[in-house]
Amino acid sequence: MATNKAISAGTGRRKTATARVNLVPGTGKWLVNKVTLEEYLPSEALRDYLKQPVAISGYDLSKVDVVVYAKGGGISGQAGAIRHGLARAIVAADETTRAALKKAGCMTRDSRMKERKKPGQPGARKRFQFSKR
Repeated sequence: MATNKAISAGTGRRKTATARVNLVPGTGKWLVNKVTLEEYLPSEALRDYLKQPVAISGYDLSKVDVVVYAKGGGISGQAGAIRHGLARAIVAADETTRAALKKAGCMTRDSRMKERKKPGQPGARKRFQFSKR
């Protein structure tokens, strides 16, 4: 399955997670880091969330396998990255779906990230207690 030439590919990002999504000829299987989607993401809510681009675009995944390589971040961030990458891969395969996916917000990278810790402070926003004397 992984030896087949990819029909289309897309890279998605969310927080510190990155996902490379490849659509390859196949029978509709999902593999995330060489494991089935159900094993990798036990939460059905996250699985439904990352499959949104398929439902919105109406792209037929029965003829292709979805092969995903996800790294960084946590489960939720990786699910968002997979969703973003899947939307990009679907648009690369079928340009007519772009308008619907863009309107639904699947093509936009969610740029919310953890703010960096500043020097001389215990956290990003927290300050040490002020003492006048």
